[in-house]
Amino acid sequence: MLDFIRQDKDPVTGRVMRKVRSFVLREGRLTTGQQNAIETLWPTYGLLRSQGELDARATFGREAPVVLEIGYGMGASLADMAAAAPEQNFIGIEVHRPGVGALLMEIEARGLTNLRSYCDDAVDILELCIPDASLARVQLYFPDPWHKKKHHKRRIVQPPFIELVRRKLAPGGVFHMATDWEDYAVHMRALMEGAGGWRNEAGPGSYAERPVWRPETKFERRGARLGHGVWDLLYSRAD
Repeated sequence: MLDFIRQDKDPVTGRVMRKVRSFVLREGRLTTGQQNAIETLWPTYGLLRSQGELDARATFGREAPVVLEIGYGMGASLADMAAAAPEQNFIGIEVHRPGVGALLMEIEARGLTNLRSYCDDAVDILELCIPDASLARVQLYFPDPWHKKKHHKRRIVQPPFIELVRRKLAPGGVFHMATDWEDYAVHMRALMEGAGGWRNEAGPGSYAERPVWRPETKFERRGARLGHGVWDLLYSRAD
């Protein structure tokens, strides 16, 4: 599953080229249920980078809008969204195996036929497996804020990533981000407003209300009781 831990080498010097990643792979122990789910359900619901470019029609057995979520955590919210919108196909990307195992358990328990998952690096999957102009929505909820200034280069929302997402969205498709770190929200908004080919669905320079398709998490409700804010940003591909 974890075939993204690769050692790319410079073709001239032969030295390993270390890629700055937006995540740290510190995963806890798998529960027995999660381990069993990975062993038994992954062949049915799992997707691999090595399979190459995704054929969504063949994968899901139908034509339908495709929603992709990056970093779904333990998967409960993504499963909720797939259950609430059976007319759409959902793809999740997560690097931590306990979360992948938990999502597979949700898929099986709820009988969800419209949800699949990668266990891999999101940027690699977007670049290598997702066809251009094929996605109806890309979701990035509560990514690691890398709050120390010296670590800001690790934030996934950077100009090259924004352009990559735009390329993978169909015209009119939506890039939906949410964060509970105001500094990161400001960072996202500034980069999106400065990038070409986007339309802010809430109006220039504005944040959006939480849309109906994004479930409110327990973490989010607890934060609200403590006075913590959450900022949603919705940008559609304008061309």
